[in-house]
Amino acid sequence: MITRHDRPSGWSVGCPVGPVRDGLQGRAMGAETDGDATADAARRETDPEPGDGPLAGVRVVELAGIGPGPFAAMILGDLGADVVRVDRPGSAWPHIDPRWDTTNRNKRSVLLDLKREGAAERVLELAERADVLLEGYRPGVAERLGVGPDACLARNPRLVYGRMTGWGQDGPLARRAGHDIDYVAITGALGVIGPADGRPAVPANLLGDYAGGSLYLVVGVLAALHRVRAGGAGQVVDAAIVDGTAHLTTMLHGMMAAGAWHDRREANLLDGGTPWYDTYAAADGRYLAVGPLEPRFRAEFLELLGLADDPVVVDHEDPDRWPGLRAAIADRMAGRTRDEWVEVFADTEACVAPVLSLREAPHHPHLAARGTFVEHGGLVQPAPAPRFSATPGAVRRGPSRPGADAAGVARDWGLPGLAEATAPADPASPDAPGA
Repeated sequence: MITRHDRPSGWSVGCPVGPVRDGLQGRAMGAETDGDATADAARRETDPEPGDGPLAGVRVVELAGIGPGPFAAMILGDLGADVVRVDRPGSAWPHIDPRWDTTNRNKRSVLLDLKREGAAERVLELAERADVLLEGYRPGVAERLGVGPDACLARNPRLVYGRMTGWGQDGPLARRAGHDIDYVAITGALGVIGPADGRPAVPANLLGDYAGGSLYLVVGVLAALHRVRAGGAGQVVDAAIVDGTAHLTTMLHGMMAAGAWHDRREANLLDGGTPWYDTYAAADGRYLAVGPLEPRFRAEFLELLGLADDPVVVDHEDPDRWPGLRAAIADRMAGRTRDEWVEVFADTEACVAPVLSLREAPHHPHLAARGTFVEHGGLVQPAPAPRFSATPGAVRRGPSRPGADAAGVARDWGLPGLAEATAPADPASPDAPGA
């Protein structure tokens, strides 16, 4: 739960106190009548099917994995797809209780051990009734388990079979272990982040797993699904983090070819190389992001900083003068706290923003006003994105518990045998998920 202590002090006046939206994106908490709230709660309890998002009616099977696969499936679920996650008994990744794993929101779960006789057939039966299947195993594993693309497409020629890996389905490293940091390292993307005289900065697993992985898997799946809906056949989508992350660097390669990008860190317009596109420490040790790239925005920034008439800004486009300007900006920024600078730059076009923590972010006035974060079941989390004017996405249900939805999926997908083949793990068992 986010507390008052987590909010930047400068935003207390006029800023909503908590997450400003409930799980139904676009509806302010407390805005509905008591009758509406009761009906809404009843619907969410009794109607396991997705809502009215743009992917309503699309059925997705997710073979449980880690990282980018679950996030991609979550996106599809956020947009209204009926996502059934096939969990594995004993799986505990990401080493938290499943009720906190928000990447498994808007999904239902069945529990199948694919190494046991008959389990693969249950998955193939799901694939027969699905529009999309997602898996994130190493190359060849799905085939060995009997649920590879050939087997699934034989049962359902219109199926879109999405494969999520780090290295891709082929190539010298295809079968080697790896993680996000390894994949982004060889694409050049990791090498552009961080100080010139220090180590490359690790951007959590946001750049590789999610930007270069999940989002490209979703784009590929939706493009293939569009082709199916237009009368084409199903197909395999090979989404590799190395491919997606390399693709993200397209503009940089063009700039480098034109001589407008140097192949080293902190030497360019957008990597902290210029004094006006960087982060600076305030008096309280917190940071501000500064990005007035355009001259008129930069002039306003320097004016508000009190440097407009300082000799240090003369010929400030000259890279030889940047060290002096950077030092002057850093010195001024160190004279006030972060939130005091927020007040100085409020309602201006100086392109300055506070660097917020994960706990602070939901309370920023802009994000609160837009409902960028929601609270569902007591969990504060980012709202579905992007936004749709006619068919908005929503957080309809919290994280799925492994095997908890077998009966509902069996009923809705017309697979009575599924309910008999799957059941929640015994929570007292040391092998139970989340134990």
